[in-house]
Amino acid sequence: MSVIALDEKDLKAGVLGLLVALAEIIKDTLRLEAVRRMEAGNLTEEEVNRLGEALLALDAAIEKVKEDLSIGDAVQSVRDGLDRAVNEVFATMVTPWEGMKAPPAGS
Repeated sequence: MSVIALDEKDLKAGVLGLLVALAEIIKDTLRLEAVRRMEAGNLTEEEVNRLGEALLALDAAIEKVKEDLSIGDAVQSVRDGLDRAVNEVFATMVTPWEGMKAPPAGS
């Protein structure tokens, strides 16, 4: 049986980086939905102001967590990895024959 050497500090930063990256992704999604609803005229001016303040407060809280825990690089690494994965999946969906000599007949 082989032993896997784990650095507890790196493991902790990685897990915390993943959690904060997910919080950032959720925040970004909320921001996009807020803009969509605002542009559609579904929000009052008061709701737009409250939503803007809440998103700014969430931004500040996430940045403080990253700074306090010194995990900014870990969060960015997770985000970069997720971006690459999503781009690869998207590229495969858009051009599933990529890497083949020619697209399948009828494509």
